Amino acid sequence: MHFDLIQTLSLAGKADVANDDRIGCAERHAWVIDGATDLGPPGLLGERGGAAWLASAAQRAFASADGALQGICEQVFDRLASDYAKARQREPLAHWELPRAAFAAVALEGEELVCAHLADCVVLHRSSSGIAFLTPAPDRETERGEAMALGPGTGAHGVRTPAVLADRRVARERPRAVLGVDPHASRAGTLYHRAAVAKGDEVLLMSDGFAALFDTYQACDPAGFFERLHSHGLADLARTLRDIEQEDAACLRYPRFKMSDDASAIWLRVS
Repeated sequence: MHFDLIQTLSLAGKADVANDDRIGCAERHAWVIDGATDLGPPGLLGERGGAAWLASAAQRAFASADGALQGICEQVFDRLASDYAKARQREPLAHWELPRAAFAAVALEGEELVCAHLADCVVLHRSSSGIAFLTPAPDRETERGEAMALGPGTGAHGVRTPAVLADRRVARERPRAVLGVDPHASRAGTLYHRAAVAKGDEVLLMSDGFAALFDTYQACDPAGFFERLHSHGLADLARTLRDIEQEDAACLRYPRFKMSDDASAIWLRVS
């Protein structure tokens, strides 16, 4: 079996800021990477921000790796550490400055679909048995609570306000399993899931910015999401996503740290 690519879509949260998401697929594996917003100015890795650097480096690593999924992931983790050592311009100011990301990847191994993930990217699998998450069901209640604690409309003013920056830097000092430049931490934190797979199954990998449609905004459930996907495609779902966010530009109905996040998705069919 192999993957057929049906559609991809990737939108920056703001047109004047780099998109730190990356998506891609090979014949038997696919991935989504969501770089975490930088909390300081460029400098650690030259003129490029750490999130964009990490997302691009991970994209190259996934594209060139092969084999079983655990081996692919370990190749990626080691490659990121090596590339970081070569690209770093100075010592990081603190742990919060180290580049980090969420990721999810899938691979076809025999009669199984294997999924690996760290942090909050989302993978949905549609089979004859129904629709299932291969990653934990998305849940932004913690982020919602943190945004509310910083005051109404936090995201309307941008993540770079002093209060938000200070809060996010403190949050990043707390231990959390993420994709980063420490291969041992990435390896230890990555979770794997296996599911039976058959020809005709569909797989959708998303950054959390796209998955917000059914967790943060509750515009549809996963079944409704696939129904819209089949009838109108990813572009229609993306328009719905951005319309909801524009209508709540003040970030009051849906407390969050940005009006719009980078939003990416890749739709695959098993053949």
